[in-house]
Amino acid sequence: MTMAGAVSSHDIRAARLENAKMRERDLSAKLGITEAQLVAAHVGDGVTRLRADLDALMAATTQLGEVMSLTRNESCVIEKVGVYDNYKSGAHAALIVNEEIDLRMFPNHWVHAFAVEKKTEHGLRRSLQVFDAAGDAIHKIHLRDASNHEAWPGIVESLKHEDQSDSVSVTPRVPTEGPKGDPAKADTLRAEWDKLTDTHQFLQMTRKLKMNRLGAYRMAGAPYVRKLKTNAVETLLHEAAETGVPIMIFVGNSGCIEIHTGPVKKIVEMGPWINVLDPGHDLHLRKDHIAEVWAVTKSTRRGPAISVEAFDADGWVIAQFFGVLRQEGAAEQWNALVASLEEEEKEAELV
Repeated sequence: MTMAGAVSSHDIRAARLENAKMRERDLSAKLGITEAQLVAAHVGDGVTRLRADLDALMAATTQLGEVMSLTRNESCVIEKVGVYDNYKSGAHAALIVNEEIDLRMFPNHWVHAFAVEKKTEHGLRRSLQVFDAAGDAIHKIHLRDASNHEAWPGIVESLKHEDQSDSVSVTPRVPTEGPKGDPAKADTLRAEWDKLTDTHQFLQMTRKLKMNRLGAYRMAGAPYVRKLKTNAVETLLHEAAETGVPIMIFVGNSGCIEIHTGPVKKIVEMGPWINVLDPGHDLHLRKDHIAEVWAVTKSTRRGPAISVEAFDADGWVIAQFFGVLRQEGAAEQWNALVASLEEEEKEAELV
């Protein structure tokens, strides 16, 4: 079933019935709409519109006990199982940090929220789903068998939006900013890079110089960065699984970054996807979306922080990988792993 022009909620629901096994993200793309519009079309039929209030949503989610936390961008999905505790609010950035669930959340991008109940062949599936102004998924929280399902009705009612219409207005997507650098400031960039004492200072530095992350990487050169082969992420994950070295994986979008800290064990490649399929942690990454990979060294008070960062063709960072500095011996293992990754045969060109 294909749609041309504006798609009514009735047509969206009909398309959902005709494509019952298709993933929401894929169906919305097929229909030429956003995922938020697809979900909103079912308000009153298993879907309830909620207030996209981050503080209220996090307080409610804590009541659910064990859940699955999902964050994605166009090329990568991370899923973690745990409890939403230790939440810290913030006007510009909020966070949850515990052993299983580690999130950085940016409330300005939490615009549309829904409680979703979906009947499947495995039973009723419940989730809280949040989207940005463009209708793209920011974060999803899926209940599991062990979750506190008794709390669900009260949570939905407490968060229920006064507007229960079956459509949402979305704005055009903000395009990814391509690599931005300034060759005239190359020496200044390296001098400022040498002054870093914390990885969080890096983006402040690039903003000050009117650059961005990828633009800075393309300019800096050794010893700050090495451009790696695009299969470096595959090699990294397989090596980490074989050696048992713990790693940190950052996957995010404009409104949420989700982090895994610990080992990865079961690596499975299926078509264009490379997957981590571990108890309590799944990662699904499109290898064919990787256009550039960089090994990056930044100074910190605790020593060098070395990362491997994968970018798509537009310059969006698909995923970042770091070592676990606080575990004895782990940093040395990680640094050796990154050093073993092969560089691109052609030197990165300065821009």
